[in-house]
This record gives sequence, structure tokens and C-alpha cells, in this order.
Amino acid sequence: MILSVSRRTDIPNYYSEWFFNRIKERFVYVRNPMNEHQISKIDLSPDVVDCIVFWTKNPEPMITRLDELSEYNYYFQFTLTGYGKDIECNVPHKKEKMIPIFQELSRKIGKQKVIWRYDPILFTKKYTPEYHLKAFEQIAMALKGYTEKCVISFVDVYAKNKRNMELLDSYEIDQAELLEFAKCISRIARRNGMEIGSCAESIDLDECGIEHNCCIDKALIENIIGCKLKVGKDKNQRQECGCMESVEIGTYNTCKNGCKYCYANLDGDSVAKRCSKYDPQSPILCAAIDANDKISERKVKSLKEQQLSIFDYNC
Repeated sequence: MILSVSRRTDIPNYYSEWFFNRIKERFVYVRNPMNEHQISKIDLSPDVVDCIVFWTKNPEPMITRLDELSEYNYYFQFTLTGYGKDIECNVPHKKEKMIPIFQELSRKIGKQKVIWRYDPILFTKKYTPEYHLKAFEQIAMALKGYTEKCVISFVDVYAKNKRNMELLDSYEIDQAELLEFAKCISRIARRNGMEIGSCAESIDLDECGIEHNCCIDKALIENIIGCKLKVGKDKNQRQECGCMESVEIGTYNTCKNGCKYCYANLDGDSVAKRCSKYDPQSPILCAAIDANDKISERKVKSLKEQQLSIFDYNC
């Protein structure tokens, strides 16, 4: 299986101790967000976890402990944007802190395994297309040689972030301007030695040199693990999403980054309430098991192809 850690919260930043404890104990409990009393027990042993995909804005708490993952294959989706604390409230200073952390992580695990995410892109009076192009270029120049790929997306409005988007006076640009903006982004990325893709976008940006991306990427994972995988598209994601199926272990309403565009948090009070339950020793993230919960073992297995030709990778 491919393990997603996590689309729902920033586990590397805030819950890395909990995650390393789960790795040591070789299992994790995950509550079904659509059925609060349904809990899955998921095997985390190395023989069934083919690859771990980390999603984070700050992996610093993990960097000195990566040797504890020596039995696992993994890569990072590292979000690094040009927003200030008015948008990304609790993310440290980008130039002084986050760019050096990105560079350090890349040196430690290799540039192939650190994907730069400049997303989501939203437009306001302050964060204009011109602002984003300038910020993107500055970051791209700093990350040249430290990553092979950049992923972009444009902000989506959900029930959970609609009010924040309205308070920010965010606006959309017309398609012609959007395509010109995308072309500029693409040229900057390629000048700095990066391929570029879009995340879950319905608009076709191929003419801009931006391909539809798979964030949980079969080809990348096969290159990292040196083995073919038998895996299909994740049917639980949006139609526009190209990701392969994975097992998600995060919990909604637990991310403390405080980003205004976030779809995973309801509000600050909900986050504070759930985070108060955090116990790094617990088998479940920011929650407790009660008498009404039903725990069942989820069937998971390795996705590695068992029969290969001489032209395939060696497992």
C-alpha cells in the first residue's frame, strides 16, 4: 500500500513523535470521517507499506529522525509559497527558515524525493499575479538543484474556507490572463531545472508546458522503490485528481498552520478542541477510543508486481 501522511493535517510538523511511535509499533488507528464510530486498524509493517508520501509545510521536526524510517521508502510534498502570515499564519519565515529547511531535506534524502508545491494560488489586491510571479521566481532560484519538480494549483472554494476567501476579497482572473500567468510560471520553473505539473485542475495547461500531475505518483514511486506497482487511480479523490490510491492516516481539524485557504479545518475552536486530545502514545491521532467505537482491521497489502519481465525493475 501507499501511505498518505497526510492530506488532512501536517503530521511531519506537529505530530512527528506520534507518527514515529506508530512506525515503531507497526500499526495505526484511523477514524472514518464519515462515520465517527468506525475505526480502522492499519498494518504499518515495512512488508506492506510500499511507499510513504508526506505532505507538509515544515518537515523540520522529522529531519534528524529520518534514520528511523530506514526500512521504508518515502518522499515529501513540501509546500512553500510566497504568502505572509496574513494567509499562512503559523508558517515560519520563508527566506530565513523554510528555504534552508527545504535545502537541508533535499541534501539529506535527494532532490528526487522532495517535491516543491507552490499551491494553492489565490489572487487578492496584495497577492496579484505579478506578486506571485516575483515570489515564485525568487523561491525557484533558491531551490534550483534541490528539487526536480514543482506542483501548482489554484485555490478551490469549499464550505470550510468560503468565509475566509470572502474576507480576503479573493478574485479570479479570466482564462486568457490565467493561461499567460501559467506560461510565465512554467518558464520560470524550467529555467531553474524543474518540471512542472498542476494538482487537481480541470483547466488544461498543456499548452503552457504544465502537465496534469499525480501527487501520489506511480512512476515516481516505482523509480524510488525500484519495482513495478499494481495500483489504480484513487476513486475517493476528485475526478480531476490523478493520484494513485493510498491509505490516509490523518485527522481533520488538527492542522495548526492556520492557513486561510485550508479545507481541512472547520474553524480555530474545532482545531483547539481536537488538538487538546493529542497524545503521542495513542494509536489514534488527536482522539480517544470509547465504548461506542468499532475497530476493524483493514486489509492492506503490498502493491508490488510479483511477475516481472527481464525488462522491468528488479524488486
